Amino acid sequence: MNIEIRFENYRNRAAAYDHGREIGVCVFTRSDNRWVIEHTEVDPLYNGNGIAGKLVDAVVENARKLGVKILPLCSYARKRMEKPEYADVKFS
Repeated sequence: MNIEIRFENYRNRAAAYDHGREIGVCVFTRSDNRWVIEHTEVDPLYNGNGIAGKLVDAVVENARKLGVKILPLCSYARKRMEKPEYADVKFS
């Protein structure tokens, strides 16, 4: 398995690809100085490989670089971002 995670700023998302085929996304919208994670989804064939977490982390990493806070509306992102290591970027 050769999974590539790409942050696609121009598309407001992070996406996962397996040999060029899209297998997952974490989509956000922009609102003021905040990104709202709306949806995270991974092809069921790839469940259990940590891809959803890597997608959320790609969005978080780029938000940190840009000084943007994140409001996780997506249930997966919300649960992941409850961890202390996300406190600096989580909008509250």
